[in-house]
Formats: sequence, structure tokens, C-alpha cells
Amino acid sequence: MKHIDDETSHPPHSGRPVLQGGGRTGELICQHDWSRTGLGPIEQWPIEIITTVQTIVSSPVPMVLLWGPEGTLIYNDGYADICGPRHPAALGASVLEVWPEARDFNARVIQAGLAGEALHFAAQELELWRHGRPEQVWMDLEYTPVRDPAGQPVGVLAMVFDITTRVLADRRLAKSEGLFRFLDQVGQAVAPLSNADEVLATTTRMVAAHLAISNCAYADMDEDEDGFTIRGNWHAPGSPSIIGHYSLADFGRLAVSELRAGRPLIINDNLAELEPQEAKTFQDIGIAATICMPLIKDGRLRALMAIHDRVPHRWDEYELSVIRAITDRSWAHVERVGAEANLRASEERLRLALDAAEIGLWDVDPVADTLFWPPRVKAMFGISADLPVSMADYYAGLHPDDRDATLQAYAAAADPARRELYDVEYRTIGKEDGVVRWVAAKGRGVFEGDECVRVIGTAIDITHRKRVERQLRELNETLEARVAEAVAERRLLVDIIENTDAIIQVLDRDYRVLAINRAAVEAFERVYGIRPSVGDMLLDHFAGRPDEEAQVRAVWDRALAGEEFTSISEFGGEGRARRWYEMNYRSVRDPAGMLVGAYQFVYDVTDRIHEQRRLGEAEEALRQSQKVEALGQLTGGVAHDFNNLLTPIIGSLDMLVRKKGGTEREQRLIEGALQSAERARTLVHRLLAFARRQPLQPTAVDIGELITGMAELIASTTGPQIRVVTELADDLPPALGDQNQLEMALLNLSVNARDAMPDGGTLRISAQATAVAEGESVDLKPGRYVRISVADTGQGMDANTLARSIEPFFSTKGIGKGTGLGLSMVHGLSKQLGGATRIFSQPGVGTNVELWIPVSESSPIPASADRSPAQVRTSGRGIALLIDDEDMVRRTTAHMLEEMGFEVTEFSSAERALIAIDEGHPATVLVTDHLMPGMDGTDLVRAAIARRPGLPCLIVSGYAEVEGVALDLPRLTKPFLERELNEALIALGV
Repeated sequence: MKHIDDETSHPPHSGRPVLQGGGRTGELICQHDWSRTGLGPIEQWPIEIITTVQTIVSSPVPMVLLWGPEGTLIYNDGYADICGPRHPAALGASVLEVWPEARDFNARVIQAGLAGEALHFAAQELELWRHGRPEQVWMDLEYTPVRDPAGQPVGVLAMVFDITTRVLADRRLAKSEGLFRFLDQVGQAVAPLSNADEVLATTTRMVAAHLAISNCAYADMDEDEDGFTIRGNWHAPGSPSIIGHYSLADFGRLAVSELRAGRPLIINDNLAELEPQEAKTFQDIGIAATICMPLIKDGRLRALMAIHDRVPHRWDEYELSVIRAITDRSWAHVERVGAEANLRASEERLRLALDAAEIGLWDVDPVADTLFWPPRVKAMFGISADLPVSMADYYAGLHPDDRDATLQAYAAAADPARRELYDVEYRTIGKEDGVVRWVAAKGRGVFEGDECVRVIGTAIDITHRKRVERQLRELNETLEARVAEAVAERRLLVDIIENTDAIIQVLDRDYRVLAINRAAVEAFERVYGIRPSVGDMLLDHFAGRPDEEAQVRAVWDRALAGEEFTSISEFGGEGRARRWYEMNYRSVRDPAGMLVGAYQFVYDVTDRIHEQRRLGEAEEALRQSQKVEALGQLTGGVAHDFNNLLTPIIGSLDMLVRKKGGTEREQRLIEGALQSAERARTLVHRLLAFARRQPLQPTAVDIGELITGMAELIASTTGPQIRVVTELADDLPPALGDQNQLEMALLNLSVNARDAMPDGGTLRISAQATAVAEGESVDLKPGRYVRISVADTGQGMDANTLARSIEPFFSTKGIGKGTGLGLSMVHGLSKQLGGATRIFSQPGVGTNVELWIPVSESSPIPASADRSPAQVRTSGRGIALLIDDEDMVRRTTAHMLEEMGFEVTEFSSAERALIAIDEGHPATVLVTDHLMPGMDGTDLVRAAIARRPGLPCLIVSGYAEVEGVALDLPRLTKPFLERELNEALIALGV
């Protein structure tokens, strides 16, 4: 190596250099004693060295200069970050000593660089020990020789890019892509299947082949949630089929507790992990290892999906992910084929109805430019039933006089900007027979975003109707002449009018009836109870009935003024049937063209209107259910974020209250802030209960205290017109229930009662203890219950409404005014708690909903404000291992633990905590968040206990979605006070 004083170097600069924009590392370079290195004092460095170092420290890219054979390190802030705790000692040291674990690699790099060779390493994997433990990293490395003025290599300039995060993300993505690719293959395989057994056979076979296991099975649970029937099973050669009926209890206590709790049963070796008699049940059917995934629907264990192996098998996360995803999809596909079967039956009924009504369906796909016409529609265009059709046949078949108007109507229906109803009457010219026919067509466009993907509708051959209308029009135009000239011919037309189903009526401008057919007279009698005759003044029949007269005038005034139009309206007098009619009005003129009256053609379309309404209500119910699910997901996510935000707020305020710092006024302000934060915590818990993102946690509940505490909220919810009365029996025993869910149920019932009393009334909430004897009730077991009653003096329900009241999505409040989930949620809650819901109602009297909850054998836990704080030791309690990915939450919790007397070691991920445990960390208790990137809290606790049996562990969760949380492990819900954390740790014996 050449010293910088050699005659080949440029003259050194004068004085100690100043590096521009070098950051902290640039300052350290200028202050470093370089005289102890082969570079010599920095004041004697040649200008080219200073220039190179200036380039390095100014670069945002991690860069380092390896000088001479020893690889003396000069680097910038970016490389200092990569050094970690080895900086700043690495500055001016040999790279071979700074990175002993990569000594051979760096020695090869220096040798190549001093030989004038440039090197490039893409995604180079290295094992570094920056924090006292091995760390797998991947880096992109660029090495370029640095030469002196004579061109001789004297060092190596390196650019270092740490791409570890990207490499790990790519690997996770590849694994995820593999899973989703397999799930897509399964989905494509079962999509065309229409039989549940075929779906299950295909699914189990593909899963077993994909995971290379000996058995995959699907089972339906009996109502008792113990018996189950395996009806989908694939087994490898040499493994027996396990199709049949079984009892869950026969497979052991672990299977019962895990699966009924909604957790997967995971056994790697049943002979080693289960008691002999429980393992025998598995061994008898050729199973040594299993993952059994439960499917919970509406709070019940509905189905099981399992993968088995005939030999011990240590299951990995990928296999667990596959069976978890396949379980939900198998249920969905089984439900789908059932729904498709129902749909086929419904379509058949619709087809029969359409055939009976002589209605033809048509379907246009604008994207593929295809057209579907059944034989009935083809006949309207004079085309044989077996011939294919296209949009060209539609265009060519339109009568020239009707083509422009018809095509404009179709374009408006298919236009995303207009989306109008396609409602036209047009003539066709038969392609094969040349016959002119009249067609009435209606339809609508189907849109995905701003694109029309379908236009669907109906078509009716109205040639006969048009012929009759034309004849009647001719009759009107020549009425007087035909009366005088052809009585026989008039008789023929009268017969046609009398025998048609259309309602026909002709009035002069004074509302005198000039003509009326039998269908019209019968319609008037049906809806108004009158029978007009020719010569009557129509309005005289409505004397003393101003509302009905106004309804008739509303349409006839327009027609008698000369307007020709089509209208659809509902008619019916008081106490009479109400019917919907489609009315076509045309003018009657004399030979001189003067307006003398009007006539109408009317069709009863009541059934069609009702069917359209039922369809609209069904679509609205579906939209409501989707809104409820989306609101539940949004509420759960917001509540999770608020819990994480409230934890440091409540913890800090609680500490300030306990420290009693500041003036008396400041202490009151802090106590007020803490009370507000506690109210926010209660609100978040209620949001979680509404979102149904937490399981029931039955405890002893003081119903009297619950109702008394809810009375003010209910009164504010119902409004001043409704009087809220509470009646609570003396010595009311505690009930076994979930406090939050019972509050939500009481609030739902109160809102229903309010809506039933739009003009005000009384809402009475009462509670009393009631005993049920053996054989006394079919829906309640013998025992003691607390009966909560919510009664109103509202509109009440008739028998049909009462019978459907607890059906999901059934509501009498009208479209958009309710989800129809209130009573069904209350009913489900009582059933889940082992009680029942009873509803009594009478129209005009009111409704009483009774919620029966079992009596608890234990006493209610007093309110936290009344509990004396647990005794807290402030030193010597041991070492707490604290894991949380939220920095503020972790710092607040650490402060609490330190005040309790713990030494605290903090980690932001479960993986780093496990490494510390593996390295012998002397933790006496482990406190971990549940939802974290990578490994979650439950998996961490299980792994920690496996490594350190008996290690006390506490899971802290701020989210309600607990499907993956181990319910058998101690848990504490965010946000919490120091007292609550201390009580949880004392309960663990710490």
C-alpha cells in the first residue's frame, strides 16, 4: 500500500479540512485521529482523497471507502446506520476486524479491488452479528477500485443497499401467491359443479394432493354440536375411508374445548400428545396427526374441515392457512349449490308463469355483442325457433316508421349517463314471412361502474290489441256515420268491446258517458262500488265523495283538454279493493276536427306492480344487510384504533391522578380528563358489541344497576313524548350475562318501542326473578331466571307480523328505515346465554318483549370505582418482557410496569422477543399485544410457554376480532389503568 506522502500523490491541502453536508459522520471524520492509520494525519491527505471523502459523506446512498490492504473504513451517515452499534468505533478501523463474521468475504473484495477489479453482488445473503445475535440480511453491493494519480489501485469504494425488508416481503408474497393460486384452482374446479357431494369430493381430493397428506375430510355438525357426519372424504391408497357418523366427545376433551370455542384442533402426534383412550379414537381410523378446523356460524359450531396424516406430522403455518381458507370456501360452495338449486326451481316457476302470460324474455350483451331470444320472441320477428339470431336481426326486423324511435329508446337504456327505462311499442316485419306485427317491449340496462354490461327485458305480441285499438279508433272517428249506416257492423264492434279484457270508456267534455264496456263497469264496481251506464254524468256517482272525485278528475281533465297520454295509478274507494291500472287516453274529435271528448283503454296491472315491489324490497333487504356488515367491519376497525389511542392517554392520566402533582385546580382538570377517557373506553366497548367483534363474556350482572344506569340514556334516545318508567323487584338476584351485550339489547328494544309510539306513550322497563319448574316450559330449562320486560303502549303487531318478528332483516319500518336485525340479535343473545325471548303484542294495545336470563350463582363484581386498589409492590417483582408494535402503548405500559417494581425489557415484535427467550432472557413474566405484524400475541405465548413452561403470560388486546385469540390464556383489554394491569398480574401470581 502506498502512503499518502509518496511522491506519486498530489500535494496535501493546507490545514484541517472541512467536509460540507457530511452530517454527524462527516464531523467525526474531521475530528478522528487518522495518524494511527495508514492514511496518516488528515491535514496531510491529498486533495483527491478529500474529494473522494467529500463525495461519500454528501451522498444519500450508504457509501464506504475501504483503504489499503487492511480495508480502513471511511463512510457516511447511511453506512453508519448499517453498522448499528458498531458505529462510531468502526470509523478508521479495519473492515476485517469490524465485521469478523464476514472476514473472508471482505478479504476477497479488498483483494479484487486492489487488483483493479470492480465487483457487483445482487441480493447477497450475509449473516451479521450487529446486536449480539445472528441476523440474516440481504444486500445489493457495488465495489469500484479507487486509484491514486498514477493509476495504481489503493482502495475500494463501495455502495451498500440493505434490501432485507424487500427480500423477506418478496418471499412472503410468493408464499401468499402460492396459497391464492391454489385456492383459485380449487374455485375454478368446483365452480361448474351443482352438487354438494361433488364439490366436497373435488375439494378434499385437491387439498390432500396439494399438501401431500393421507386424508382430507368435511363434516356437518348435528344440532347438539356433538354428533357430526363426515360426507366429504378423500383418502390415499392404504388409508381407510372415514365417512360416517361420529361423536365429538369420543375424540377427547381437547377436541371438544378447542372446536366448540372456534379454534382449530392441531395435533402433530396423537400418541404423544393425547391420553391413550383419546388417541385410540384417532388411531382406530388410521390418523396419527390432524388439523381440524371448525366453522362457526351464528354462534354455533356448524361444520368441520380436517386434514390428517397416517404418520406423525408437524404442521406448518402454510398448511394451517390452506385448511382455514378451504373451510370457509367449502361452506360457501355448499351453500352456493344449494342456492343454485333453489334458483333453478324459482326460474322454472318463472318460466311457467311467463309462458302462461305469453311473455318473452330477451337479453343483450353489449360487450360481446350477442343477443338471446327465446322462440316466443323470435316468432315476433318472423324467425324460426331453431335459427340463431344477432343484433342485426333486431335492427333489420324493425318497421322503418318505428326504427328511429325504438333505437333511440334502446340507446337511452344502455347509456350509463341516462339509464332510462326501455319502454316502447313498435312494429316488426317478419324476416321469413313478411308479416307485420306489433310488439310491446320493456327493459333496463345492467351496469358495472360506467359500463353497460347487459340489457334485459320482456316483449309481448300486442298485434291483436293494436288491431282492436285501431278498430275502436275508427269507430270513434266514424261513430255517428256508422250508427246511421251500419247497425250490424256496430253490433260487431260492440261485441268486441264487450268481450275484451281491456277496460274501455268514452266520455264527452261534460263527463257524460258515451260508451262503456262490461270490463269497465265491473272495475268501477270493484274499486268504488258504483255501476256507471251510458248517458250518466260520471261525476254524479261521486257526490259526497270529494277525495275519490278529485282522483278521477286528475286524469280525465287532462284527456278532455285534448292531451293524449299513458298513465299508471292506483284507484280504490274507502273499504274497497285498491287496484293499479295502466291507462291510455286518446282524444275523440268530430268530422271537422273539433274536440268532443276522450276515450280510455285501461289494463289492470296490480299483480305486475306488486311483483315489482316485492323484487325492489328484496333488493333493498340485500343492500341493507351489506350495509350492516360493512358498518360492523368499519366500527370494529375504528374501535381497535381508538383502543390503541386511549391506552397511553388513560395510563398517563391515571399516573398523574395517582401522583397528585400540580395545583388543586390542575388535579381536578386531570381527574375530569380521566373520567372523559373512561367514558370513551366504555363507548368503544359498546361499539365493539354493536359490531359483534367480541365473544360473549358471561359474568354475574346486577340487572337493577344495569337498568338504572341505562334509564337516562334510553330517555334521551326516546325523546320527550315518551315517558320512561322502571320497575325493579326487591332483592333482584344477579343474572349470568354479558354486560355490554345486555345493554345493547336493552337499547335496541327501547328504540323499537320508541318507533312503535310515533305520537308518544309510555315505555315501561321492569325486572323480576322467576322460577321455571320441570315440564313448565318448552324453551327454558328448569331453574331460576331474571325476567327483563320492555313494554310499550304503541301500535302493536298482528299475528302475521308477530310470527315473523325475530326473522333477520324482517322489518315493518319501511325500506331504508331499519335493518330488521334488532329483535333477531336480542333473540340470539338470550339463546346464547341459555335463556329465551318472548314477545306479546296486540294491535292498538302495544308490545311487551321479555328477555329471560339465567340467574348467576356468583355475585356481581362491584364497579371499579368502588374497588380498593390492589396492593402494589414498587420494587423487586422481577423482570417483565414487554412486546407491542405501537411505540406509545409500549412506552406507557413499560412505565406502569416499572412503577409496579418490574425491570422492563421492551420489544416491538414477537419474533425478536422469542430470540431473547431462546438466548436465556431471565424474564419472570411476559406481557404482549395480540395483533402485531408477523407472529401474533397468542402464537408468541404458546411458543414462549413451550420454551419456558410455567412462564406467566398476559395477552393485551385492543381489538374485538378474537377468532385467532386463545380464550384459555389470560387476557387484558385495552385501554387499561395501572391498577387493572396490576390486578391481572397478581391473578397470574406475579
